[in-house]
Amino acid sequence: MVETGGNAETGGDFAPPGAPPADSSSAAGVQPYYARHAAGLGRRYGSVTFEEVHGGVLDLLPPAPAVALDVGAGTGRDAAALARRGYQVVAVEPVRELREVAQDLHPGANARWIADALPELARLKGPFDVTLVSAVWMHLPPPARGRAMERLAALLAPGGLLLVSLRRGEPPADRVMFDVPAEEVVRDGERAGLRLVRLIDGGADHLGRDEVWWQAVALRKGEE
Repeated sequence: MVETGGNAETGGDFAPPGAPPADSSSAAGVQPYYARHAAGLGRRYGSVTFEEVHGGVLDLLPPAPAVALDVGAGTGRDAAALARRGYQVVAVEPVRELREVAQDLHPGANARWIADALPELARLKGPFDVTLVSAVWMHLPPPARGRAMERLAALLAPGGLLLVSLRRGEPPADRVMFDVPAEEVVRDGERAGLRLVRLIDGGADHLGRDEVWWQAVALRKGEE
C-alpha cells in the first residue's frame, strides 16, 4: 500500500508539519510559466498519446495492478493513461493551475493528485513499483539532481522501475531549464543504487519542434 505524508488529498495544498511549501523546490522558477499557460498546455500535451511518447519503454512496465508515481504530472495525460492500464496512480504536480486542468481533462481517472515537487517530495512515503519523471529533469539545477535521484530511489520498491525522459537541445529563455545528458542521469542513478536497464537516444520531438530532441532512461532498483 502506498502512503502519502499528511492529508494530501486530491488537488490539495496541505503540508504536513515541517514540510516545505510545494513551490519551494529548485524548479520553482518554472512555475509562473506553467501557471499562465496551463489551459493551452493541456491541449498541446493531449495532442500526442502516452503510447506515442513512451513507446520505447512500455514493455518494461510492471504488470497491473501495481503502484505508479508520476512526478511532474502536468496536465495528466500520462497519469490518466497509467490509471487506464490498471495501476494505482499517485500524480505529483506543484503547479495548482496544471492540477486543475488535469482534473478537468481526466475526471474519471483513478489517480490521486498531490501538490509536491522535486527534489524533496516531502509528502510521499511510497513504495512505488514504477515512477515516471517525464519532461521534468531539465528543470532541476545541478545541485538538486543528485538529491532528487536519491529521493526517487528511496521511494522505489525493490525491483522498482524509474523512467526518466529528457528534453534535449538549447533551453528556451522563458523558463528555467538545463540541457541534461542521459549519461549524467545514469551516473546519478548508479550512485543511488539504481542500474541502467535501457537508454533510448535521439528521439524526435512529437510536437514537431526541430530544435528539440529526446532521450529516455530506464533504471531499476536492485540487482539483476
